[in-house]
Amino acid sequence: MLIKIYGSAIHGVAAQTITIEVNVDTGGVGYHLVGLPDNAIKESSYRISAALKNVGYKIPGKKITINMAPADLRKEGSAYDLSIAIGILAASDQIIAENIHQYIIMGELSLDGSLQPIKGVLPIAIQAREEGFKGIILPKQNTREAAVVSDLEVYGVENIKEVIEFFNEGKPIPREMLDTSKEFQEKISQFPFDFSEVKGQETAKRAMEVAAAGGHNIILIGPPGSGKTMLAKRIPGILPPLTLKEALETTKIHSVAGKIGTETSLMTVRPFRSPHHTISDVALVGGGSYPQPGEISLAHNGVLFLDEMPEFKRAVLEVMRQPLEDREVTISRAKFTVNYPASFMLVASMNPSPSGFFPDDPNNTSSAFEMQKYMNKLSGPLLDRIDIHIEVQKIEFEQLAEKRKGEKSEDIRQRVLIAREIQRERYKDLKISYNAQIGPKEIERFCQLDEASFNLIKLAMEKLNLSARAYDRILKVARTVADLEESESILSHHVSEAIQYRSLDRGFWNM
Repeated sequence: MLIKIYGSAIHGVAAQTITIEVNVDTGGVGYHLVGLPDNAIKESSYRISAALKNVGYKIPGKKITINMAPADLRKEGSAYDLSIAIGILAASDQIIAENIHQYIIMGELSLDGSLQPIKGVLPIAIQAREEGFKGIILPKQNTREAAVVSDLEVYGVENIKEVIEFFNEGKPIPREMLDTSKEFQEKISQFPFDFSEVKGQETAKRAMEVAAAGGHNIILIGPPGSGKTMLAKRIPGILPPLTLKEALETTKIHSVAGKIGTETSLMTVRPFRSPHHTISDVALVGGGSYPQPGEISLAHNGVLFLDEMPEFKRAVLEVMRQPLEDREVTISRAKFTVNYPASFMLVASMNPSPSGFFPDDPNNTSSAFEMQKYMNKLSGPLLDRIDIHIEVQKIEFEQLAEKRKGEKSEDIRQRVLIAREIQRERYKDLKISYNAQIGPKEIERFCQLDEASFNLIKLAMEKLNLSARAYDRILKVARTVADLEESESILSHHVSEAIQYRSLDRGFWNM
């Protein structure tokens, strides 16, 4: 008897429905699995055999042929165990499953018949709804994530026996229900850190506010213990809240990477990713034999923080140049290409010298050669893609001992929201959300300068020997500073502030 059952495969951050055809033939004995399965799927026969035996069923001693269509698409992972097992039971007449074609069935089996959670549930559920399936049957741990998708029945099971009884006896499985809007609104403003906890550093806080308002990349330069990491960790608290669309995009990426917790349904706070400096280029941008999203994609719609940036391998940093411009990562293999979104805000930090205390090093331990070698770890093209360079000064004792609290993140966030709303209205007819995303054509249109501003930026270009890309970045930042003041025009003091945020183009680093 031939039975068709449906599963799903992940390709990038999207899903593709897989038809699993199970044919049980009396003419011989054997177990044949075809359709480009990987080793994890080939090993499923052992898990399925033990699981079925432990719940009172068995794999029949007949010729079993299982085809996973489309046969030219490689399938990977152990998530097909449940669908193959149910298909074998139905095809061998051990159970009756007349409506099995109405459901996507996915899950990894343990030897006792219980189910383990799987990756990529959200894109699978979205695809199931788009293709008109009635529902989806998953491990219990994944149901909250799938329930984000409306107009789809989501059933969570803990053991294969529940699925067998659902189809064979009509025994109901409790349906997972979720009020997505309510859940989203309840958790949208929960942040563990606040800017009021940061002592002093008013200039750096202002730079962070400008960066958040325009979505600009920023690098913090300062001695150890000056508060660079502390400032960076608080930036998600002043960014605009995720929209529901952004939350779904972000959750899909984390779902594919298996980063969604069992109690999480929808990511409601912008991600903050802080990889260690020993990270490889593949782990940062994504890839591998079976491509997976990297840290820059996991930071999509959020913040990627590179602490002590010069300590990262230069090759690792250089692979970020294209994603910083295009806001997506393309991973190509011989037979397929995968695209992962990577629209993130880069926040980096670094010491001003190998010793960490230049130019205030009392022992003068950093020579000019060592300084140059240290700075050469960051290429000019990469630094050009960072809009704001800000020096973070050492905190004096009087500032540390001060009892007065600084400005709260909530107050800064209100100004950022107003500036972002101005930008959203300005770019409503374009595929742009904020100033950091604008290109040369939009700069020419929206960043007009008066004579005083023009002369000021001309002088800065000549004195600092800035590149054309740095010129564009200054104009973008000046546009953001003007938006924070709710000014339609870019004035000379807006340009002046933007020029001040190009520390690495001047001062001691150009010796």
